[in-house]
Amino acid sequence: MPSHSTHEWQEGPYKQAVDRFKERQPRFESSSGTEVDPMYGPEALAEWNYHEKLGFPGEYPFTRGVQPTMYRGRLWTMRQYAGFGDAEESNRRYKFLLEQGQTGLSVAFDLPTQIGYDSDDPHAEGEVGKVGVAIASLEDMETLTGGLPLDKVTTSMTINATGSILLAMYVAAAKKQGADLAKVGGTIQHDVLKEYIARGTYIFPPRPSLRLITDVFAWCKDNLPEWNTISISGYHMREAGCTAAQELAFTFADAIEYCDAAIATGLTIDEIAPRLSFFWACHSNFLEEVAKFRASRRMWARIVKERYGSDNSRSQSLRFHTQTGGATLTAQQPMNNLLRTAFQAMSAVLGGTQSLHTNSWDEALALPTEGSVELALRTQQIIGYETGAADVIDPLAGSYYIEHLTDRVEAEADAYIKRIEDMGGALVCIEQGFQQREIQESAYRLQHMMETKERTVVGVNQFQTEALEVPDIMRVDPAIGRRQVARLQALRARRDNAMVKRCLVDIRAAARGTDNMVPLLIAAVEAYATIGEICGILREEWGEYQEVLTI
Repeated sequence: MPSHSTHEWQEGPYKQAVDRFKERQPRFESSSGTEVDPMYGPEALAEWNYHEKLGFPGEYPFTRGVQPTMYRGRLWTMRQYAGFGDAEESNRRYKFLLEQGQTGLSVAFDLPTQIGYDSDDPHAEGEVGKVGVAIASLEDMETLTGGLPLDKVTTSMTINATGSILLAMYVAAAKKQGADLAKVGGTIQHDVLKEYIARGTYIFPPRPSLRLITDVFAWCKDNLPEWNTISISGYHMREAGCTAAQELAFTFADAIEYCDAAIATGLTIDEIAPRLSFFWACHSNFLEEVAKFRASRRMWARIVKERYGSDNSRSQSLRFHTQTGGATLTAQQPMNNLLRTAFQAMSAVLGGTQSLHTNSWDEALALPTEGSVELALRTQQIIGYETGAADVIDPLAGSYYIEHLTDRVEAEADAYIKRIEDMGGALVCIEQGFQQREIQESAYRLQHMMETKERTVVGVNQFQTEALEVPDIMRVDPAIGRRQVARLQALRARRDNAMVKRCLVDIRAAARGTDNMVPLLIAAVEAYATIGEICGILREEWGEYQEVLTI
């Protein structure tokens, strides 16, 4: 039997083989550009300690999962992101998905809703219902949630700058249903810091935006205890071009900023952390993504324990939703996206996600059709019920490469967090454009590698076909936007406008002071004040954020 080390093997038999037959590329590397060795053996884990690095599922440092039984108890929440047109159309799509076996709702909002304009505002023209559902008032939210028991089904809402207003509408709709708010569960994304870094649907400057977030933390603690008050998102930064390690680092730096801001208002870490959730992307480097998910749990447990001094296991447990990589989908040979999504979904499952959205194969071309959404959901169901991947907890644990990769992603992310803290924290770095520049440089490197064919994208720079396939795609009927505008104008004509005016006066006064704004937002939307009217007041009081130039 061979007795030489991994290094001796690489310098001997392996090198001889490479000298005779060149490898298919000159360098193999991770998303961050770190070179990947041809093989990993015991030496990769020479100083490695099982109990320090892994432990057991449901126990610190949670590398192997946040629940002792993981998917042997129940599968992850299958939460397909959906929303288009008006509230009536989207409500039909949600009911269809629930009938097909989806286990949680996930709401996409149109661009005017995301940036605080009503559907009949001139800024909204041509965008109503195009990339999500148009929600301008409580009336729209009531239609969107009609027939959906809000104290029994959990809902995730991808909304940020206007997140507190949409939460107010959801709470008001639940109250009108007669739901017990103590049983209403779901998640509001409300992660505005990453909007300044990568996504761009911000309205107000960072500091008043942080105030809205901490107001939501405080109000939900006492009134909506089952609600996840924020979904701190690395997804959009990854989609913009950052590496796996940057995704973790920039997201955790934002999380620290949110926790510090909340603690400064008098909240404690154990009042905040158990209701925080996180949102990761899953791209196509299969094993690196598995390692990233495992590293993320260990990092958060350590941050909560060492930085904030909490031994509360619920505070230390990182719960996250995963979405497969939208930026990895291609318009060329779009059926290939079925395979990309399936591999990415399997990576998320092997990494221990709590919730998963699988992209539809046609999303590089348009909003997904009903048929493609159903197939995306079936992808999750096949993984969960047919492959056996969910039968064993953390099945890749102990692999020399997986454990080395988990450690390496964690170390790279830790180094970034230290840089950010040395510069003054996430908010200061955002105001200086640090994260934005880092992502731009990473995105440029990846694009350059694709254009020079150092990185293969099947059907795009290799294995192309001549014609661009354009299947039947979903198109939003322009009449939906016109109907939405007409309904909104009719609402304004019949509501108690004097009551709306009084509510807006109260919001203006609170914006100038320090009172928690959530009760005032709920009162305003219950009077059928619109999102544009509320944001108009806040724009006047707080101003609008201007993007930092990073070139």
